[in-house]
Order: sequence, then C-alpha cells, then structure tokens
Amino acid sequence: MSTIKPLLKELDQEAQITRKMLERVPTAYFSWQPHKKSMTIQQLAAHIAELPTWVTMAVTTDELDFSNNPYHRQDVHNTNELLEYFEESVEDGRSHLAAATEETLAQPWTLRNGDETYLVATKGEIVRMAYSQIVHHRAQLGVFLRLLDIPIPGSYGPSADEHEN
Repeated sequence: MSTIKPLLKELDQEAQITRKMLERVPTAYFSWQPHKKSMTIQQLAAHIAELPTWVTMAVTTDELDFSNNPYHRQDVHNTNELLEYFEESVEDGRSHLAAATEETLAQPWTLRNGDETYLVATKGEIVRMAYSQIVHHRAQLGVFLRLLDIPIPGSYGPSADEHEN
C-alpha cells in the first residue's frame, strides 16, 4: 500500500487550515511578540510558511547539518508576501513528495549539528515530523493571535470565535 497518497492528502488538508491561520496575521503586528524569548509574529508566521519545504528536504537529501547550514529565515514584509511564500512552499513540498517513491521514504535521514546527532529516522518519518511542526507552530500562532484579540479560524472543527454561544 502506498503511503505517498495519504501523505499528499494530509499535506493538502494541513495547508488549507494553515492558509486560514496565516491570512489572519496582520502586517501591522509583524514586530509583536508575547515574550522576549518568543519569536515575533512575523518570524513565527514565516517559519510556518516555510515548513512544507521540509517535505522537499526530507525526500531530496539525506540529512540536515546545522553546522553547515545555518538557519536563514525568509524575510516577508506583509501578509500578502507571507501567503505567497506559503503557497510556493506548499507547491514545492507537494511536487517533491508526489515524485518520491516508497523506497525513498524508507531511506534514513539524519538531523545533526556537526558531531552531535539529534535524530535519525526514515525520510517518511521526517515528512510526518514536518507536518507535526506545522501543527505545533500553527497552535503557537493561534495563541499569539488570541492575545491580540484576533479571531481564530477553526482547525479540525469550528473555533470558539466561529461557534460562540
């Protein structure tokens, strides 16, 4: 049984939910952060927007070594740029996953920082981890938006803002 088809379906479903959340991020609050140790709303939203490219990374590489690949956050200046970046990332991840094979998904992939190995898993497991990261950071963004009194869209059903009693 192919796992690629269900993974593509899940990516499409998560993209739909994530798109609704990113649409709510107001440019006027891009520099806002709830705590000094937190990312700004712009940084968090841009990170969420890039996460579908981790699908591409999982199926086209064998590892990510932070010592050789320092993190560079995409600089988006407004909500429209954020959404454009997200759409590009989703298409990138989706096209690479659609072209992958079951054999590719079974291959090992490593996350490291030089000699320190953080994780070794199959490429398929890394794809699922990317999805989990999208959900995790999307939930953080929901808290940020809630603190700013911006209505939250529903994820897997209506939110409290969409279904008030």
